[in-house]
Amino acid sequence: MEIYNTEEQQAEAIKAWWKDNGKAIVLGAVLGLGGMFGWRAWNEHQHAQLEAGAVAYAGIVKSLAEQHDKAFPQAEAFIKQHAGSTYGDMAAMQLAAAAVKSGHLDVAAAQLQLVVDNSKNDALKPLAAVRLARVLGEQGKVPDALKLLESVKDKAYATMVAEARGDLYLQQGDRAKAYAAYQDAADKAEGAVNPELQMKLDELTPLPAATEEKTNA
Repeated sequence: MEIYNTEEQQAEAIKAWWKDNGKAIVLGAVLGLGGMFGWRAWNEHQHAQLEAGAVAYAGIVKSLAEQHDKAFPQAEAFIKQHAGSTYGDMAAMQLAAAAVKSGHLDVAAAQLQLVVDNSKNDALKPLAAVRLARVLGEQGKVPDALKLLESVKDKAYATMVAEARGDLYLQQGDRAKAYAAYQDAADKAEGAVNPELQMKLDELTPLPAATEEKTNA
């Protein structure tokens, strides 16, 4: 099973969520913190924090890419230090991706579960849930994976959820349910069907009755 969808799909999902919710979040932050720090002070503080976090996070990503599982302890320490922050969540997801590539599905599941359970970032949380469902599927825990997908309600991830559901059904050998899920994903994509999903649909498209009879003859 493909555990991670394409980066383009993930980026589009996050963009869609931000389009619907981003303005309200920024406005709320400004109103809530403006009286305490003043806009300029708050902005400077946030910029400094983001810059420092970005540098440290980039170091974690580089270490995972170059050292693989040897960098896991360093990544875990960063995640613990930045628990509850977006950088901590992103590092957990990077560690999970590296763990999948290294065959450590238990590590990947644990990190993704942390994001699902504790993240305050409404764009990353559903993405982590979909990825966790795929990891659970690889671990043979398909019922748990399907149940987890049901918890992802954000419409921005509807296509991704439906495609993941199709992959899980296919893993169970239920081609009919898999095809229906893939078709649901295509319908939710509203014309922006990715090539991989289209390939899955084509492979499972039922043969017309006449063609099927001719094939069996």
